[in-house]
Amino acid sequence: MLQLFGWENRDKIVKVVLGADHAGYLLKESIKEYLSSKEIAFTDLGTFKEESVDYPEFAYKVGTTILKGEADMGILVCGTGIGMSISANKVKGVRAALVYNKETAELSRLHNNANVLCLGSRMTDEKDARIYVETWLSTSFEGGRHEKRLELISKLTGL
Repeated sequence: MLQLFGWENRDKIVKVVLGADHAGYLLKESIKEYLSSKEIAFTDLGTFKEESVDYPEFAYKVGTTILKGEADMGILVCGTGIGMSISANKVKGVRAALVYNKETAELSRLHNNANVLCLGSRMTDEKDARIYVETWLSTSFEGGRHEKRLELISKLTGL
């Protein structure tokens, strides 16, 4: 089983919620297989097909699921990841990060305490996506000076 959030939280059971639009559907399915192989609990909120759908609906569903406490973290996938990250960040309490390599996956948790990971299926292959997901899920928020910055973001934006 994947060690989530570093050593200090090794016993915490984490539930992940997934969402994707039509462009991200296949990569989302690959991520589901990966999460299952690591025995990580998840809920898939769709889409469940490759026919065109509107990504903001899935970003909203994932964000509100986290805010209700029904999941701890979310993963969103669309063609570039940009639309999902913009949409998810409109949900109060969501800190969505578009990542494109292992370092950004790690830093999005370490410095920004991102609770939603956004990936672009046209920009990221399955192998790399799995590395980013594993890195993201196993990295803890560093806190300290970064906590002050997150508080400032909330204060300035009301989000």
